[in-house]
Amino acid sequence: MTAFAKPRHVIVVGAGIFGVSSALQLARLGVEVTIVNDGAPANGASGRSLSWLNSARRADTAYHRLRIAGIDRYRTLAATRPDCAAWLRFDGGLTWDANDAANEIASVWQLEHSIGYDALLLAPHEVAAVTLGIDATTIPTQGAIFNPGEGWVDLPSLIDLLLTEFRARGGKLIQRAGRAQIRIEGGRAVGVTTTDGGAITADAVLLAVGPATPAVLGEFDVHIPDATPISLLVKTKPVSTPLRAVLNTPRVAVRPTPDGALVLDSAWSEEEVIAYEDGTYAVHGQTVQGLLEEASAVLEGNPRLELEGYGVGPKPIPGDGEPVLGAIAQIAGLHVAFSHSGATLGLIVGELLAREIVSGNSHPMLDSFRADRF
Repeated sequence: MTAFAKPRHVIVVGAGIFGVSSALQLARLGVEVTIVNDGAPANGASGRSLSWLNSARRADTAYHRLRIAGIDRYRTLAATRPDCAAWLRFDGGLTWDANDAANEIASVWQLEHSIGYDALLLAPHEVAAVTLGIDATTIPTQGAIFNPGEGWVDLPSLIDLLLTEFRARGGKLIQRAGRAQIRIEGGRAVGVTTTDGGAITADAVLLAVGPATPAVLGEFDVHIPDATPISLLVKTKPVSTPLRAVLNTPRVAVRPTPDGALVLDSAWSEEEVIAYEDGTYAVHGQTVQGLLEEASAVLEGNPRLELEGYGVGPKPIPGDGEPVLGAIAQIAGLHVAFSHSGATLGLIVGELLAREIVSGNSHPMLDSFRADRF
């Protein structure tokens, strides 16, 4: 049996939260690391994420436990870096269901309570006592769940912080490199080739390219089912509101931003985005206006919300909804990070993947999420 050799140089393809977090952890472990990205850092899904830190509505599964560990790492960051306070918040999350036969808020609370996930089931008139800024008249009589331990993060700010340390540790970031082609020799990943023909050699490669992951792996006959939708994240202009929690309601999700604005998304608005074959998108003005109106309706005082801008593009979700993490069995030296919940999992996944890559030993928390389950 061939002894495992610690990699001296690792290439990370992708500069979203998974790529940058993993690259920093690798650098902390003494590995030379190069990040190769097709644009600026956070130019993909990490730059247009609601970034709700949570494990709500989850049973006690491996995915739930990984998300809880993810939240724990953010709490550590918040405790050790008070300068993060503007963009890393733990002010809770509030959620309610539509007032119809599908309303399951009571059973969701029972589930969360049964696994020790901090949750309060509140009548509409009780909400103001635990979190401000909500129009309680929009909450149905079945009530709402408040999860005090949830929060949100501004991923571009986090990525900037991680990259500062990454560079200080000697890490190299290559931006605007176009699409990087993974080089395979003798069944092993040995580096990448950039669109300008430049070849970079490494002992291992981590693929962290979000929604492009299934297509890239498909080139090597590695099949990853894909359920990636097109997401739409709308940002308002700064608005005066006491809202601090993340809201998840039947028609809109809302969270504050570091600059006093709000970001909004919803399932129905995603469905209204038009995707063209050339990879571009169109968003109807009435879709954006509808999101602004839905958000205003759930906020105290129903403030007038004005559009600052929006981001649109693929939101990475594997076909079975579960993360795809770790080594690719068919190709030595190739590793992958592909998942929904990128914000919640960003720090913990980077930590665990880096340790696997450097040690050659699989981490049990990732064993449920290997690509070979497909």
